[in-house]
Amino acid sequence: MHEKIRTFVVSALAAMNYDVSDVTGDTDLGPAGLDLESLALADLAVQVEEEFAIRFELDDMESTALMTLDEFTSEVAGRIARNGQVASAS
Repeated sequence: MHEKIRTFVVSALAAMNYDVSDVTGDTDLGPAGLDLESLALADLAVQVEEEFAIRFELDDMESTALMTLDEFTSEVAGRIARNGQVASAS
């Protein structure tokens, strides 16, 4: 699942005209790396929400800017897992 999420995120960033040629799992999403601005982070979050049926809150965006690609991928995977547990519990 992590690889699927990571591939989707990198593809989404490329479609948003970010240079992903040197992106690794350790690349920061924020100023120290890809330098995604808040609008770009929100756009990425919406695309991830739609693709993986999860939700991000506005407050999540600030912490997302401090994550690396791998940390963001793990966060998305965790939300998918929690979402699946909620769905199977109902």
